[in-house]
Amino acid sequence: MTKYKLVLLRHGEGAWNKENRFCSWVDQKLSSDGIKEAQNCGKHLKSLGFEFDLVFTSILTRSIQTACLVLEEMGQEWVPVQKSWRLNERHYGALIGLNRAEMALNHGEEQVKIWRRSYDVAPPPITESHPYYNEIYNDRRYKSCDVPEDKLPRAESLKEVLLRLLPYWNEKIVPELKSGKTILISAHGNSARALLKHLEGISDEHIANVTLPTGVPVLLELDENLHPLSPHQFLGDQEAIQAAIKKVEDQGKVIPTEKK
Repeated sequence: MTKYKLVLLRHGEGAWNKENRFCSWVDQKLSSDGIKEAQNCGKHLKSLGFEFDLVFTSILTRSIQTACLVLEEMGQEWVPVQKSWRLNERHYGALIGLNRAEMALNHGEEQVKIWRRSYDVAPPPITESHPYYNEIYNDRRYKSCDVPEDKLPRAESLKEVLLRLLPYWNEKIVPELKSGKTILISAHGNSARALLKHLEGISDEHIANVTLPTGVPVLLELDENLHPLSPHQFLGDQEAIQAAIKKVEDQGKVIPTEKK
């Protein structure tokens, strides 16, 4: 019997998602399509009768904007929202800003897949000479984190994302779930994948094949020990969701050139 309900959501499409670039900790708003994705997500959750008691987001705008649009469509704008850097997207280090398809052309699709999807391999770290270094580390939002600025990551594997996420999950989110609240986590592809791995016991190898498209809610029904009663469920048109998953998976592949 279902004891707790948790909905995970990867934010709607951002501008750099559209351009197939590693966005990571660079702050981006939603694209026009991303706004529609978040609104459609809210409409669908409302049609299914979801009533949230609490929402958690990262401190990146695309995560917060998605949550706000979802709640607005549901008529639940009053629901409290808590934000933490620990739900941020994975830090892609030196890869930030680069185009995935161009990276695949230069380094090979397998290497890009390892950087994007593996569990314990981190990309090269960002350095002070990187064009987005100052934009990230001089951002005022990171002055209020629960760790000093020089302890924030410069690159992360998915394993490291999970390690920085788990204290927040255990100390902040779990008590709210266990108090009986229905919770929405509006986060990012990798922070959501890391949490799915933890909750569902997904192997280090298999997590590379778990893909979350933008703007698609994922339902987890949990028992009293927060163990899933069944595999996670994508909510929505299943054919459209599978097409969206394939689109994400193809982002790290070389774009075929047209023959003249």
